[in-house]
Amino acid sequence: MPPYVGLVPPSNGFPEKKFESNIITIDVGGQNFQTTKQTLALAGSKSFLSRLSDSSFAQFGVPFIDRDPEIFSILLSLLRTGDLPSKARTFDLEDLITEAQFYGLENLIVSSQTNPSQFEAFNLEKDLILPLSGRDFPSAISTTPYGSVHVAHGSKITSFDWSLRRKSTILTQFNAIDSLLALSPSVAAVGATDFSGLQILDLEKGFARETINWENQMKSSSTVQAIGSSPEFLFTSFESGRRNSNTIMVFDLQGSFLPIAEIGHNEIYGTDLDSAIPATKLKWVSNYNLLMASGSHGGPSGFMGNIRLWDIRSGTVAWELKEKRDCFSDVTVSNNLSAIFKVGVNSGEVFVSDLRKLSSENPWICIGDKRKGNNGKKEGVGCKIESHGNQVFCSKGGDVELWSEILLGSSRSSEDELQERVFRRNLMGRVKDTGGGRITHLGFGGKNMIVTRKDQQSVEVWQSSVRGF
Repeated sequence: MPPYVGLVPPSNGFPEKKFESNIITIDVGGQNFQTTKQTLALAGSKSFLSRLSDSSFAQFGVPFIDRDPEIFSILLSLLRTGDLPSKARTFDLEDLITEAQFYGLENLIVSSQTNPSQFEAFNLEKDLILPLSGRDFPSAISTTPYGSVHVAHGSKITSFDWSLRRKSTILTQFNAIDSLLALSPSVAAVGATDFSGLQILDLEKGFARETINWENQMKSSSTVQAIGSSPEFLFTSFESGRRNSNTIMVFDLQGSFLPIAEIGHNEIYGTDLDSAIPATKLKWVSNYNLLMASGSHGGPSGFMGNIRLWDIRSGTVAWELKEKRDCFSDVTVSNNLSAIFKVGVNSGEVFVSDLRKLSSENPWICIGDKRKGNNGKKEGVGCKIESHGNQVFCSKGGDVELWSEILLGSSRSSEDELQERVFRRNLMGRVKDTGGGRITHLGFGGKNMIVTRKDQQSVEVWQSSVRGF
C-alpha cells in the first residue's frame, strides 16, 4: 500500500490532516509576541503584518522587526480590540502615530481616537490650546467627523489634522472669511460677506478648485452669507452686492458642483424687511429631508428674524416662523432630538420647538428659568447654540451650558399625542475651565468640542476626561 501523502497516521490507525498552527510568533526589537493569523489580517492588505500570516513565511523562522516593542504591544492590542489600551496614555501621540505609519495602521489609530462613541458630553474638559499664527482672531471654524479642525483667521485658513498635533496654513484671496465648511479633511467651501463668490478650496495645495457665483437679476456681485450641506448637496446663501436681493442655491456635491436648484429667491422692494433678511445659518435636517434656513436683523425697532424649513425637492416652505418678540440670537436643529432650539436675544433663555408638532402659532417652550427678558439688557446677544448627538450646547458669555433631555417613561403615548418634554441644564468643565472671554464659535468633530473666544488668537479643544489622550 502506498504511503499517505501529507497525512500523519494517528495512534488509532486512521489518517488525519496534518495540523497547521494558527499561532504566529513575531520578534520585535528582541521581544517575542504571539498572536493569531486572524488578528494580523485585521491590519489590512496594505500592512505587511497581514502578510506575516502567510504560511510561506514559516520556513524563514520567527520574523524579526527592528522597532520599539513597547509601542508594538499597544498597536497589537489595538488590532485585537479596536481600541487603544489605557497604557497608551503614557506615550506621546506622535510616537504612536510614527510607529502606526510604519506598520500601516494609522487608519486604525484614527478610528480609535475619533470614534463618536468616545464623545462623552458630561466629561468634557478643556485639554488643548491650539495657537494660530498672525494677529487675526478666528472668524469661522469647521470640523470633520475624523476630528480634524479648520480655522479661518483673517485671510488665512489653518488646518489641524485628526491628531491636532500637525497643522498647515494657506493664504486665501479673501480679506476676512465669514463662512467655512469642511467637505472633507482636505477640501472646504469658503465665503465672505464682503468678497464675491463661493470658493471650493484645496486645503493641502492651497488653491481654489472652483469659484461659484450667483447670477442675480441685477448682474451685481454676490456675497456668501452661509454654507451648509447634506450627503448629496451643497447649500449656499447669497446676497447681492447691492443688498436688494438674496437666495439659497443648491449645488451638486458629488464632484461637479453644478447648480441643481434655487430656493428662497427674494427681490426686495421698498421697506419689505422680511424678505431683506438673508439666511445666515443653514442646517440639514436628515430625518425630515428638510433644510433649515434662519436669519435675523437688528435695528432701531429691535430684532426680527425668520426660520424656514425648506423642501428642496419642491422648492417650497414646509414651515415658517417670523420672530419679533424675543427673537433668536442663535438657532439650531437636532436630528436626534427632533427639535429646534433657540437662544432668545432679549432673555438669553433657551427655547425648544418639537419638530413633530410644529404649528403656525408660537411653538416655543422655554426650558430655562423663564425670565421675561423685558429689562432691555438683551442678555442673549452673542450667545451661540449648537446640537451634537443627544445634547444641545449653549454659550453664555464665557461659559458653556449642556442641555439634555430627561426621559420620563415613553415619549410617545400615541401617534398624535406627545408628552411634554423635560430638559435639564449642566455647566460644563472644571472650575478653572469656566469664565474667560466671550465664546464666539462652538464646533464638534470626532470626540472633541472646539471653542473659540473673542480676542483670542487660539482655539480650545475640549476632550473627555475619561478616555483618550
